[in-house]
Amino acid sequence: MRTIHLLTLVVAVSLSSAYAGKGSGNAAATTTGPQRGQLLNSPPPKLGSYSPSDLLSRLSGSDFVQDLVELTFSPTCSVDVYQLQYETVGGKGEATTASGALMIPTGSNAECQGPRPILLYAHGWAGSRGFNIADLSNSDEGLLLATIFAANGYIIVAPNYAGYDSSTLDYHPYLNADQQSKDMIDALSAAQTALPATNSSDNHKLFVTGYSQGGFVAMATHRALQAAGTAVTASAPMSGPYAMSAFVDAAFMGEVPVSAPADFTMLVSSYQHAYGNIYSSTTDVFEARYATGIDSLLPTTINLSTLYAQGRLPSSALFSSTPPAPEFAAMTPATTPRKLAPAFAIGFGADNLVTNSFRLGYLRDAQAAPDGGFPTTTTGLPPATPGNTLRQALKQNDLRNWTPTAPVLLCAGNGDPAVLYLNTQLMQGYWAPIAPPNSSITILDVDSHFSSGDPYSDLKARFAVAKALVAFAAVIRGASDGGKSAVLQAYHTALVPPFCVSAVKSFFDSH
Repeated sequence: MRTIHLLTLVVAVSLSSAYAGKGSGNAAATTTGPQRGQLLNSPPPKLGSYSPSDLLSRLSGSDFVQDLVELTFSPTCSVDVYQLQYETVGGKGEATTASGALMIPTGSNAECQGPRPILLYAHGWAGSRGFNIADLSNSDEGLLLATIFAANGYIIVAPNYAGYDSSTLDYHPYLNADQQSKDMIDALSAAQTALPATNSSDNHKLFVTGYSQGGFVAMATHRALQAAGTAVTASAPMSGPYAMSAFVDAAFMGEVPVSAPADFTMLVSSYQHAYGNIYSSTTDVFEARYATGIDSLLPTTINLSTLYAQGRLPSSALFSSTPPAPEFAAMTPATTPRKLAPAFAIGFGADNLVTNSFRLGYLRDAQAAPDGGFPTTTTGLPPATPGNTLRQALKQNDLRNWTPTAPVLLCAGNGDPAVLYLNTQLMQGYWAPIAPPNSSITILDVDSHFSSGDPYSDLKARFAVAKALVAFAAVIRGASDGGKSAVLQAYHTALVPPFCVSAVKSFFDSH
């Protein structure tokens, strides 16, 4: 659940030039008190103004890459970037603050002036406590938003989330659907308060999107806005862990995602802060060598690689390579689907993060109260009565409990080793029999075969080319596996994002 590697992203975006957008909202925050959504600095401080050429030059020092991006997205607006600070709540409903970016298109072109659509964006996993998407000098995701969306007429509202940048919260409510959707809505309210001071206004169209963790947050936000009666024009969650119960069950059953130790550490901390019952002591979940201080380890003020080097967190081994009981040997690690088996194997080792006793208790509970979507599809729903407190928290944050009334695009790739594609499949399966007849739910697997008449055939073909190029480059560097490991490594952070972003922009433009 990582942020986007920009240089690879920019080059790959150029491969999907057939998919290039316009489209936002006048939403009031659902308040629990007078502070929710309150803008703390009015007017918000302006961090910078960027012309299209400024943005392109920041993307890369390569004129060739600049030309490709300009050809693909043709940015026409300059962009003013403001730093938002606003009141919101933490995982327990406690009062706190958060910050984010407000990006305003400017310029003489017609699509840069007058009331504009708002795009509410949820970012991916960030390990650094100082993450600030409004700082375009240090945020690839922020720069991408400015170049592709704001410079083409969208007003961008992109929170950093509570627990990051200047937030007063000392933890991050990671994958907490209730809190993160409130944070997004509060950022939107603060941005709408700030718009008059920036000499801009919205046109009452609201688009919601995000990638990875942000895909989950985007879907939770659409659900919350819809429940509050706020119109969403369209949403496009990308590669998100929507079916939280099934996804984490799959990990404990041996389908361990890449980067799992850091993700799991932040998840357990988030749910412990919110619900207080995941553990009595950190050693209930984590091996003793890691347990001290792990509840406040992430997000971090030092480099994540330093944490690995210091032995404070394993880089890959979530579980022990010794099965917690003989019956679980076949899933230590899982060997299917075959193309992801090498990635799953990396999640097991001698210096594992999670104790075998905790894994065993989790697996026993999954046997007693199985998820309805994994490993066998029955109801398609989260487990009815899980006894394990982590599984109870996962059920509470699982998004298989609502149906959108506005158009939705779900974009992902079926070979994703970080956020397994089963999340998209389970949402598709859940919605299929219950979606209203007039609903528009589109599922895009960028890594799938295409046929005549497929509106995404060109994008899928270009994705296949990009994947082949990554493998070929690895072989040239001496890879002995035909480049398969390189593709797995790049898949979630660099290969899928540009093609999904391209499809999202086209999708939003059509609404």
